[in-house]
Amino acid sequence: MTNSNQGSNQGPDQGPDTCHDPVSHPAHYTRGKIEVIDFIEDQGFGYHLGQVIKYVSRAGYKDATSRKQDLEKARWYLTREIER
Repeated sequence: MTNSNQGSNQGPDQGPDTCHDPVSHPAHYTRGKIEVIDFIEDQGFGYHLGQVIKYVSRAGYKDATSRKQDLEKARWYLTREIER
């Protein structure tokens, strides 16, 4: 995804539409003003840290019952990054 809104579900001054697109713009990654993948790519995080951000960002939002599991996954990826 680019910074322009061409081809995205966003208007020039708004976040993602409320329309749920489970492939391109899942609701659990499009809360707020910036989509999680756009932040990860913008900051240049590698795979492990990108996964940490992804799981922390979606914790409790993809499935309200899986908050703890998402945080444990984030910890697993963080540990892998630290031990590299």
